[in-house]
Amino acid sequence: MLAQTLTFLVTTIGDLFAFALMTRFLLQWVRAPARNQLSEFVAALTNFAVIPARRFIPGLWGLDLATLLLALLTETLKLWLLLEIKGMQLGAAAGVALVALFALAAIQLAQLAVYLVMGALILQAILSWVNPYSPVAPILNSITRPFLRPFQQIIPPIANVDLSPLAALLVCQLILAVPLAWLEANLGRLL
Repeated sequence: MLAQTLTFLVTTIGDLFAFALMTRFLLQWVRAPARNQLSEFVAALTNFAVIPARRFIPGLWGLDLATLLLALLTETLKLWLLLEIKGMQLGAAAGVALVALFALAAIQLAQLAVYLVMGALILQAILSWVNPYSPVAPILNSITRPFLRPFQQIIPPIANVDLSPLAALLVCQLILAVPLAWLEANLGRLL
């Protein structure tokens, strides 16, 4: 019972913090407007870790590598704690297990990023029908624009309805289903 409770707490806290860090990274990567409630909330939630990390980890080509590395470390720490709660030890091949742990954390971070994009696509589609002038609309537009642009060049609007979000969601589902699940299963055997 205690192990289940600890697993739930570690998973929930780790995933929420990694999600906040990935949201911050994505918002900075797509150059979303910084003066909005979502950006300010995410910055306030993650500043305690990101600001000190930026002293040691420089950005690269406009990407906030400190935030991305913190998200990777959060996922790695979460996975390690889950292994400890289950009573698993890294054993004699600790180096290989540590590399597998980092790789598994990177895969889960990639899955989290895909889920973040999917959520933004779904919210944008709903808001475009319900309230297209919502204060959240410019943020969602900034997040989804780079992912929708290739599909919009291929798929023309039908009766002024943009079907590119459906194609983008389909590709996101394929990314989640095929390669990431296979890699995660094979890396899980190394631990």
